[in-house]
Amino acid sequence: MRVLSTKKLLLNQRELLLNAGLSFLEYDALRITYLDIKISVQSTNFCIITSQNGARSFLKQQQIPAHASYFCVGHKTAALLSEKKLNVVHIAQNGADLAGFIIKNHKNEAFSYFCGNRRRDELPALLKEVGMVCNETVVYETHEHIQTFDQTFDGVLFFSPLGVSAFAKSNPIPVAFCIGETTATAAKKCTNIVVVSNATTIESTIAKAVHYFKN
Repeated sequence: MRVLSTKKLLLNQRELLLNAGLSFLEYDALRITYLDIKISVQSTNFCIITSQNGARSFLKQQQIPAHASYFCVGHKTAALLSEKKLNVVHIAQNGADLAGFIIKNHKNEAFSYFCGNRRRDELPALLKEVGMVCNETVVYETHEHIQTFDQTFDGVLFFSPLGVSAFAKSNPIPVAFCIGETTATAAKKCTNIVVVSNATTIESTIAKAVHYFKN
């Protein structure tokens, strides 16, 4: 069985595939550009960051609000902030869940959302729907890397809806292994066979592919 990853993998992640007897190819379906921005440090008290790229770009800035409370999507996003001793208050599985938590517990606060230029709509839309202040700052840009493959794959690993879009523009999708429900929703528009990981991690997505082909 041959699998394609739409994101370049770390050594331990590659070994999960190889040890299971799966061959694989990898490439980055998305290209990221980190931006230099100016943050109003003193007036920023509640921050939302929903991706690892958002966290990495945010942490590259010259000044960041060390006193603020941070609300994240994904444990790896939160871990990047915690490494810098920032106060992570809540970690959610996805943007909609995070919005629900914020609305329930912090409805009277104003939030700063540090995101990408292709961010999803659910979180800011839900906050604005109830009249909350959500000031968005784009800290990175995502660009689709369109590449046509002249070989077939038994399955493709996807880690974002944009990754699905970039690959599907010039290639068929056999079985889609998706990092979460949001990515799976995008994949279902392109293939009838969609398998969703148990957790929103690359390792869990790989484990699903391994289990699928072993059975």
